[in-house]
Amino acid sequence: MQSINSTPLTGVFVAPDQREALLQEATSLPRIVLSPLSISDVELLTIGAVAPLTGFLAQADYERVVTEMRLTNGQVWSIPITLPVDRELANSIKEGQRVALQEPDGHILAIVTVHEKFTYDKHREAREIFRTEEEKHPGVARLYQQGEVLLGGPLEVIDLPRNRPFMEHRLMPTETRQYFAKKGWKTVVGFQTRNPVHRSHEYLQKVALEMVDGLLLHPLVGETQVEDIPADVRMASYKVLLDNYYPADRTLLSVFPAAMRYAGPREAIFHALCRKNYGCTHFIVGRDHAGVGNYYGTYDAQRIFDNFTYAELGITPLMFEHTFYCKKCEAIVSSKTCPHDKSSHLVFSGTEVRRRLRAGEPLPHEFTRPEVGQVLIDGLREK
Repeated sequence: MQSINSTPLTGVFVAPDQREALLQEATSLPRIVLSPLSISDVELLTIGAVAPLTGFLAQADYERVVTEMRLTNGQVWSIPITLPVDRELANSIKEGQRVALQEPDGHILAIVTVHEKFTYDKHREAREIFRTEEEKHPGVARLYQQGEVLLGGPLEVIDLPRNRPFMEHRLMPTETRQYFAKKGWKTVVGFQTRNPVHRSHEYLQKVALEMVDGLLLHPLVGETQVEDIPADVRMASYKVLLDNYYPADRTLLSVFPAAMRYAGPREAIFHALCRKNYGCTHFIVGRDHAGVGNYYGTYDAQRIFDNFTYAELGITPLMFEHTFYCKKCEAIVSSKTCPHDKSSHLVFSGTEVRRRLRAGEPLPHEFTRPEVGQVLIDGLREK
């Protein structure tokens, strides 16, 4: 693996001298074929991105996370990381049993010791996590399609998933932290995105860079919706933007191997806690963070942080207003800084941006850098 340093894996990866024996054991165990979401979660657990978790939630932790956004020890945690299986498979597994976890191609990733197996209320989880029971919501749809029983227990990871793109940018939390230390960055702001970076995003990031030492541009590259811009196209757009418009000694591009939950406010907390593990001291929370459709209020993802103290979160959220280009101001502005009415504002929905890009229509330079727009058009044309 090409990376900034050769720091050993942390999280729940077993020591190299134990892997062969564990792999031999796994070949004789019952096996669970993991979904794309669970494969991603295993990677997050392996590298320590979702610390303090070291396995899939048992029932008491699951219940408290769903209802209170806390683990049983009181620590803030907003998204349940679980291992769902169908009832038939669950009936064949006993509590205390060890089970191998594999990818669809048979590649064994880990062994889970099943401390508990328990049923759960999918509709209640949907209401609490996604604030809706509607199956039109992509997170709810995935929840309803998964198994009826959850297995809880610690992981012993043998190997990481096979097909992991962007290896030169797939840095683990230990690696990003060491990079920040090497650069002398005492304060680092993280930016989560599943979309290309347009001029408004650039404005937010550079405003944040005025306050801190470094920026971690940390795009999510796990499972997203089909209509989202593919990760490889997005990565190409990030690189051309950073190469031309950002100070190289104050920015780091690394990928976040999580899947999107589209859980809005809950996911904003989750994203912040994960970036704390990567070494960030600050985290940008924009309008409708991790949102989808009209399921969440415009500022709900920012307001949810009011429920927790800095001591509980360990990371400082930076709340930004929605920004846009104003033709009269001739600049990127927000409702806090622009006195003009909406007729002067250049605003595009994500749907309209994707439509234009797929049709090969250039986006206005006030909305996105021309180089970025061309990379996106070219990339989507090849799909």
